[in-house]
Amino acid sequence: MVRAEAAIFEGAASFEPTRPDVYGDAHPRDLLRAIHEEHDYLRALAHSHIASAAQFERPLLMQLFRLAAKYEANPERYGTPLKPLAGKLLISAFYEPSTRTRLSFESAWHRLGGDIMSITDRSTTGIAKGESLSDVAEMFNNYGDCVVLRDSRAESVMEMMNSLRIPIINAGNGCDEHPTQALADLYAIMKWRPDLLADKPENPIRIGIVGVPERMRTVRSLLTLLSRFSDAIEEVVVVHDGKQEPLFAPEQRENLMRDGLTISETSDLNGVLPTLDVVYINAIAWVKDSFEVMGEELKLDASSPLKSSAIVLHPLARGPELCTSLDNTPHNWYFAQARGAVFIRMALLTCMVQRTEMVMDIV
Repeated sequence: MVRAEAAIFEGAASFEPTRPDVYGDAHPRDLLRAIHEEHDYLRALAHSHIASAAQFERPLLMQLFRLAAKYEANPERYGTPLKPLAGKLLISAFYEPSTRTRLSFESAWHRLGGDIMSITDRSTTGIAKGESLSDVAEMFNNYGDCVVLRDSRAESVMEMMNSLRIPIINAGNGCDEHPTQALADLYAIMKWRPDLLADKPENPIRIGIVGVPERMRTVRSLLTLLSRFSDAIEEVVVVHDGKQEPLFAPEQRENLMRDGLTISETSDLNGVLPTLDVVYINAIAWVKDSFEVMGEELKLDASSPLKSSAIVLHPLARGPELCTSLDNTPHNWYFAQARGAVFIRMALLTCMVQRTEMVMDIV
């Protein structure tokens, strides 16, 4: 897909974003004013599998954000009133613990008027008796219109894709990827600063990633999407405890830098915090059916030397790395990040089951 952001973007550099008092409540209409619909890139998502963040190019991301902002800004006109997914069935298959991802997908589908079949325990399925994922996929073809899968095995999504004739979304596969979490993360950043969508933003930002790109699927997918807006990012600083080797997967860093990101590393969290505009923190890496905590000494609280205008993001669920003392401060954008995940998933699901024509013409 060619990059045609100039055809989509018009005049966002002169626009002043809303600055919230708390909880990251910049209005999604700000994003609507910053993105225009001169081309239809969303058609590329129709009946497509979503396995990796690498599938999303800048023009597609911008239009997806615009549709999400429509849903969020005008709930009385979109989604439930229109019921664009009425008569459609979602198979929600979560074989690994989940709260936000599972509930936000199911909330998104319900808000769009569809129905849901849920599987939350692999031991209750034919897989427990030795059934192959290929055979499971063949059955899913007959039972639903879309599959959302979370599995601790990185290869499960690809195995099912080979047999599915309905679209599937990777909702987290081991320590590999979590593409829709990255969509929610970037959507939050762009609501905070819609001017970053400009072709050459006047005030690019510095982003700190507290985590391990090689092991954390949320970090891996987010870095990929950030590379689509490299002209808006002065630098990405990866903050780690110095104990994890390797920090990046093979060729991961090289590919990100080739796509325009400037990347540095540090183990001094408090030393770099005063220079960061966005701090993305995570501590959990999933391994098989369990998880491991990384960088336990890397923590944020209300006394951390954050830049006064900085925002903090976290994919949640959080542990001691993100203190509740930040919850009632303007730095807290992680709750808005979780809330916005519903609307970005509504936008994605609408496109994947080919129902965009029911919402795109309404203003």
